[in-house]
Amino acid sequence: MNENVKVDKRRYNAPRRAAQAADTRHSILAAARALFVERGYAATTVAEIATQASVSVDTVYASIGRKPVLLRELVETALSGTDHAIPARQREYVRAIREANGAQDKIAIYAEALVAIQQRLAPIFLVLREAAATDASCARVWAEISERRAANMREFAADLRGTGQLRDDLSDDEVADIIWSMNATEYWVLLVGERQWTAARFRDWLADAWIRLLLRAPHGAR
Repeated sequence: MNENVKVDKRRYNAPRRAAQAADTRHSILAAARALFVERGYAATTVAEIATQASVSVDTVYASIGRKPVLLRELVETALSGTDHAIPARQREYVRAIREANGAQDKIAIYAEALVAIQQRLAPIFLVLREAAATDASCARVWAEISERRAANMREFAADLRGTGQLRDDLSDDEVADIIWSMNATEYWVLLVGERQWTAARFRDWLADAWIRLLLRAPHGAR
């Protein structure tokens, strides 16, 4: 009888422990993001992250990991818009792109999603770029994410090709490279950060540019 009570108590406490662990993870990531963006990767210590998150250093290591892992998680969560990494194919906007019929609709959906992503991603991605110049672990993260982004763009190009609306004089690799270069955080920072474009203006211009650059002209257009 007493054993059953103990089992029931453990079952009762499990959701609460999971919620507490999620809250702790969120606090650590928020602290790391704020400090990395404010001070830079090299100048920020795990002890400072722990203090700002109101946890111990051991809790930071146990919940997420060392500094390179923290930075990777910040990039991944900025991409997913959640507190955990989500593979590209499982993201809602990617599914919406796959389900859309026309190339213009697919491009519009992606441009909309990209603007939302960059608003989360840009500050921490610039931290990663700077850290990659001096830290070997961060350099590996930078290279991996860059190549993964390129691979995702090749899938996007193939999806666009399936509509029959891409220009015949552009290969899928060329289409992917064009989109890869123009969806980069650096491009966003130049126009939105330095030239003070609004997010909506960037979104509309990017979709229009890709439509003009990549798709066949409508019949009868010159």
